Amino acid sequence: MIRTRGKGLHEITDSVARELSHSGIKCGAVTIFCQHTSASLVIMENADPTARTDLEAWFERLVPEKDPHFEHTLEGPDDMPSHIKMALTRTSETVPFANGQLMLGTWQGIYLWEHRRVSHSRTIIVTVAGER
Repeated sequence: MIRTRGKGLHEITDSVARELSHSGIKCGAVTIFCQHTSASLVIMENADPTARTDLEAWFERLVPEKDPHFEHTLEGPDDMPSHIKMALTRTSETVPFANGQLMLGTWQGIYLWEHRRVSHSRTIIVTVAGER
């Protein structure tokens, strides 16, 4: 369970690495799955925060709140844009690992992307498959 602070990218790389370590599996792939339709997962730059800020701002321009064409508005003006942003990104990521270490690139991190304005508790499923 990940508690978000509202809209934004929340890095979960360390949490995934801990789950991998607890598994005892040394070589294989880890799949991370988000059980929600208004949040998503992305692998994104983790060195310069302006890369994430730019990505978030671009998506806000692409799918603005209060679009007059949205019919699904009962849950608030940020709900339908959140569903669209989720559909344009991903609800799962798969990362290979070797020697018990995620094989992410130098500047890559795994992020839960909260698309709603208020904080939420998000369920993330981590599945580790491979050899000991």
